[in-house]
Parts: sequence; C-alpha cells; structure tokens
Amino acid sequence: MRHQEAEYTELRSQIAEMGNAVSRMVNESVKSLVERDDGLARDVIQRDDKIDHMDVEIDEHCLKIFALYEPKAIDLRFIIAATRIIVDLERIGDHCVDICKEVLKLNKVPRVKPYIDLPRMGELAAKMVVDSVNNYLERDAEGSLELIRRDDEVDHLNNQILRELVTYLVEDLRKNQAVFSLMLVAKGLERIADYTTNIAENVYFMVSGDIIRHIPLKEKEDEAHTGN
Repeated sequence: MRHQEAEYTELRSQIAEMGNAVSRMVNESVKSLVERDDGLARDVIQRDDKIDHMDVEIDEHCLKIFALYEPKAIDLRFIIAATRIIVDLERIGDHCVDICKEVLKLNKVPRVKPYIDLPRMGELAAKMVVDSVNNYLERDAEGSLELIRRDDEVDHLNNQILRELVTYLVEDLRKNQAVFSLMLVAKGLERIADYTTNIAENVYFMVSGDIIRHIPLKEKEDEAHTGN
C-alpha cells in the first residue's frame, strides 16, 4: 500500500510542477509583450521542450499506475483526469510559444496602442491555469464550476480588444501587421482560458463521476446543487 500511495503522491507532484511551469509561461509571454523583451520571449519558446517532456513523463507514470494497481472508482477517475489534464497543459504551452512568436514580430515595429486589457487577460488566464490544477489536486468540484464561470470575463476582454483593434486597422492600414499579431495574442490567451475550462470539466468528472462537457453552465450548477 505504501508503494501505491507513493506513486499517487509522485503523480500529484508532477501535475503541480507542470501546472506551475505552464502558468509561468503564460505570465512571461505577456510580460515579454508589455516590456518588449525579445530575450524573455525566446526563453519562453525554448521552455516548450520541457513541457513536452513533462507531458510524456506523466503519461508514462499514469500507465505504470494502471498496470501495477488497476485503480477503481475515484482513483481510476483521478488517473484518467491526469492523462487528460496534461494534454490541455501541453496545449497551453504551445499557445504561449505562438504568443511569443507574435511578440518577436511586434517588437520590430512601433507599438500600436497601450497594453491594458491584454495584460489583464494574461493575468486572468495564468490564474485560471493555477486554480484549475489546484482544483484537481484538492478534488474541488465547486471550485471547478466557479472557474468555468470566469471564462466569460476572458471572452469579454477578448471581444473588447478585437473591436478596438479593428478600429485601429480601419484608421491606418499601415498598422495591419501589428494589429493582426495583437489579435493572435488575444486569441491565444482566450484559447488558454478555454483549456483551463476543459481541465475544470475533467476535475468535476473526477470528483462526481458526471460528464458535464457540452452542458450549459447554469445546468451544471443546478445539477451540482441538487445532487442529480
């Protein structure tokens, strides 16, 4: 039993490490934009290999647990959720790389506008990464539903940024390269938030056994409160 508990403890530690590494990538990809820091952007891009390595390492660890201990019930869902969560974390890392590639382009041209909403989006998305992983580690279904609700704020900021960028594009077509890059940065942050909602849905499944993908949030909350 001690060996089995050690394997689960190690898995929790690996997921926490990967989540922290990915959340730093989100924060620092936005920081490289705001501070026009090419070196930081390149550093984030290089870290993607480490995230890929973590993905494979954790996947192999989950397979080992399956083979050795044949987990049942919530333990089984804990391992299944882990295999899904690392896929979303790896994809978040990929989006950070894409954002930093756009940052390297943006840093070669004059700044189009002050960055206010984009850093806010990045802050929200990075916090959602941390919280989604913590909800997994703490088996917090209610926290997962709350996190899904927060995705609306990121979507709102994304729409607001896109509307503003379109006006800049209409006013001066010479800014098109920078405007398009900023649109891609905003879209990347919006997708990162979406992946954290995927994690939240998997955490809810892990805790309750209920699959809530494709169900409107109000229905998810009603089911949680009624226990149905």
